[in-house]
Amino acid sequence: MANVGPVALLFVDGYNIIGACPQLTQVRDQSGLESARHQLAESLVNYAAYKDFEVRLIFDAYAQPNPRAIEPITHHLSIHYTAFGETADTYIECWCARLRHHDQRRIVATSDRAQRLTVIGYGAEWMSAHQLAIDMTTLLQQQRQHHQRQRHRGPSPQRFLANSLSPEAQERLRQMRNGRA
Repeated sequence: MANVGPVALLFVDGYNIIGACPQLTQVRDQSGLESARHQLAESLVNYAAYKDFEVRLIFDAYAQPNPRAIEPITHHLSIHYTAFGETADTYIECWCARLRHHDQRRIVATSDRAQRLTVIGYGAEWMSAHQLAIDMTTLLQQQRQHHQRQRHRGPSPQRFLANSLSPEAQERLRQMRNGRA
């Protein structure tokens, strides 16, 4: 039977990951928090699609007077902003509690020890910020190596539309290009 939905639901505590990942911390310190959020989301787009995870990237608006919001990025990734007075930890814990009786695999990426213990109590798995960063970096390196191997091979003959045409159709196109048809 074919898989109808994502393999797992991954909750990512955005600011926790930014603070725990050296590359994102460097981006945050040099270019600002918005750039670090953007880079994290970009990395998660590929990671989510490759792993076939539904990823909910959560940023808390604890001290901001904004309402809760969800920004769909791709089929696999959405960014969730918490409401005023609500932390990302609380948001994630509430979702884990709501989904504790569902069969879908749930993973929480954070380095917050208290949150780790809470979500494990609700039946979710835990992934450290460091492990998520390693997984995303490894995936990016694998993709780059794959693209480099493809580039060195040169273009595949099957890649071009003309090569999928019959010899007669190819000859007719050649004549048209040369003004004979």
